[in-house]
Amino acid sequence: MAVNYDDIEVGNKMPVYTSAPITRTHLVRYAGASGDFNPLHHDETFIKMIGSKNVIAHGMLIMGIVGEAITSWIENKYLRRFNTRFLSMTEPADLDDMENTKDRATIIVSGEVVKKYEENGEKRILCDIIAQDALGSKKLSGFFIAALP
Repeated sequence: MAVNYDDIEVGNKMPVYTSAPITRTHLVRYAGASGDFNPLHHDETFIKMIGSKNVIAHGMLIMGIVGEAITSWIENKYLRRFNTRFLSMTEPADLDDMENTKDRATIIVSGEVVKKYEENGEKRILCDIIAQDALGSKKLSGFFIAALP
């Protein structure tokens, strides 16, 4: 169902989007797709050497999940701007202890329309967004602008 400008009001919430738990497999796949092989995302020896306890997800992977959340509600062709700020790191779920680690690796994206306006002959909305894990730790904040029919 297409989202129309006249059907949107300031204060409307975008549908909440919940990702599957991010695993090390996701990190390997993302590294291959993006070319980002920073050892922070895969190398246990490096992680221990710098005093960290676990590898972390790529920030751009989390941003990609947020983009997927947005485009599951607003068609990609209507997006005009997408801006984010990274807030904290995301550890992958441990497959050997999935029940106890999945909440730290599940990303929940929510948003709220904060402005409706016209610009360049388009009817636009501004929507604030937040991504957090299932434990409530905020991972990313930002906004998007969409021109709607």
